[in-house]
Amino acid sequence: MPIDVTDYPNAERPAVPAATVVLLRDGAEGIEVLMIHRSSKTAFGGMWAFPGGVIEDDDIPPGTEPDPLPAARRAAIRESREEVGLMIGEDSLVYLSHWLPPKEAPRRFSTWFFVAASHEDHGDVGIDGTEVHDHRWMRPQDTLAALDRGEVEMAPPTIITLDDLRKFTHVDEALAAVRAAQPRSYATEMGFLSSGTRVCLWAGDASYRTGSVEESGARHRLIMEPGVWTYVDDSRR
Repeated sequence: MPIDVTDYPNAERPAVPAATVVLLRDGAEGIEVLMIHRSSKTAFGGMWAFPGGVIEDDDIPPGTEPDPLPAARRAAIRESREEVGLMIGEDSLVYLSHWLPPKEAPRRFSTWFFVAASHEDHGDVGIDGTEVHDHRWMRPQDTLAALDRGEVEMAPPTIITLDDLRKFTHVDEALAAVRAAQPRSYATEMGFLSSGTRVCLWAGDASYRTGSVEESGARHRLIMEPGVWTYVDDSRR
């Protein structure tokens, strides 16, 4: 593919470029996010996630190579239309973050995340019934509470994105904050505590790229204890 795909050098399984759109709306009790329930036959099957998918060659605007962002924007728009029947203007997408799974992951996607406001013209969400089985508009904190109760399953990028969004009350506030900030990069490394608990590590954690998960110092990690996943980011305190 003629675009630059962010990945680890010499990865055994090169990451496939992908894009995701986090749709927001103002609800009666605060900001709400469109969550979709993926088919068991798709990547991240059975999980609740945001609309999105693989960047295709046709998503690349002519003359924009090798910059991946224009293609990622087009892919996010196309996937929103195909999966949930919503049309999103390209100018409405705000670049939020980039996610890269660990080298050892069995399926690897290099994914650009965007946020956008839903609007009245969208009408009802129309799920495709093939890749997507259900949808809900939910407050981020309610979705995370459902995760804690074991009612839904989500991947780490979805969890961290919801955690970042739950501090906002209104969509305009959230979009303004994202525009003012630098997009965050999450190149993930995996480790294990002495208890055997899995830990996702990101830049800013004292143990990131040291080979020892229990180094003392700053924390930027997801601790994946059975039934209880805890996100810690000292930079956001």
